[in-house]
Amino acid sequence: MNDMPLSMLFGMLAVMLILSAFFSGSETSLMTLNRYRLKHLVKLKHKGAIKAQVLLQRPDRLLGLILLGNNFVNNFASSIATVIAIKLYADEESSIAIAAAILTIVMLICSEVTPKTLAALKPELLAFPAAWIYTPLLKIFYPIVWFVNLFVNLLLKIVRVDVKKNHQHKLNKDELKTIISEAEGLMSHRYQKMLMSILDLETATVEDIMTPRNEIVGIDLETSLESIIDLIKHSPHTRLPVYKKSIDRVVGFLHLRKVLLLLNMDDFDKQTIISLAVKPSFIQESTPVHAQIIRFKDEKIRMGLVVDEYGDVQGLVTMDDLLQEIVGELITEDITARKQSDGSYLVDANITVRELNRVTQWSLPTEGPKTLNGLIIEFMETIPDVGISIKLHGYPLEIIKRDDHAVKLVKFLPQK
Repeated sequence: MNDMPLSMLFGMLAVMLILSAFFSGSETSLMTLNRYRLKHLVKLKHKGAIKAQVLLQRPDRLLGLILLGNNFVNNFASSIATVIAIKLYADEESSIAIAAAILTIVMLICSEVTPKTLAALKPELLAFPAAWIYTPLLKIFYPIVWFVNLFVNLLLKIVRVDVKKNHQHKLNKDELKTIISEAEGLMSHRYQKMLMSILDLETATVEDIMTPRNEIVGIDLETSLESIIDLIKHSPHTRLPVYKKSIDRVVGFLHLRKVLLLLNMDDFDKQTIISLAVKPSFIQESTPVHAQIIRFKDEKIRMGLVVDEYGDVQGLVTMDDLLQEIVGELITEDITARKQSDGSYLVDANITVRELNRVTQWSLPTEGPKTLNGLIIEFMETIPDVGISIKLHGYPLEIIKRDDHAVKLVKFLPQK
């Protein structure tokens, strides 16, 4: 090497710097590839992606090859720089140290930071071409790589890491929620909320979304026939439960379309209503929402009464309620939680805690009371008066309206 001209030595040094940049950049690009985009490209038969995926299945071998090449070119570059320094400054003892310092700075800028930064920002730009190069190189230098990895794998086994079990971690639910929440440029806010609701179905039960017992609208056969006919004519619902005095003594569910044509008949009576009512369906309050959707579909029913462990009716749930849990405000306009211009929320206290969390992206607890009213009463241990301000689990609110039995309307103040 001492007999080579300076021009050739500088040319070789430049080649070594370029190779070092390639090894450094390709290492970063391959390791920072989005694994889910990579899988997508593999499905599209992208040849570079296919080769990259094969290489990444054994990262120990890939890294062994890359670092083998990188260390070789870096050491060779250092040797060339030393020879150049001796040729240029043969009489100065400090020339080698100066050459080493200059080479370090040049390699740091040109062969490390710059290519790695580019690779981190644009991983596919270098990763896929590099995969074409590393695939044959790994076959050529496999014996050396295998020998190096033999000791590497022994060391890793000491800390209980098995490189042969390199399975990419699957996304958990919280990670998937984060991805959806950051996908604002790809979908509208309401579609994001719908996907969030689908992810929450696994933890939601019919108790979370049912109409509470005291709010059930039904036909009480103990009332007068005139009252029943008036209720049927003006009901906003298409199906109503039929019961005797108490919802616990339910007779069945009545589809109003079947009875409307019979109202003006002379022989129309309560027995007609009973004969048209279909057998009621009962649902345990702990039934998951997704399981109940399947049950409604299989049994071809659209309504059921929710009962507790003692068989007492706690509420009512319909197929519309279950679908509303998924698609939310895509079906109806949300009027239970309205955001004000100052950033506050005017909220109907009958809203479920789950729905409020979904609308506002808050994290109020859902393990206890199911409605905001219940959560406030549990927190205060009384029904607070109008004008009272509290901090409910970290969220400041003011009571706007109440009656003798419940809180009706609250205002959540803007978060500071």
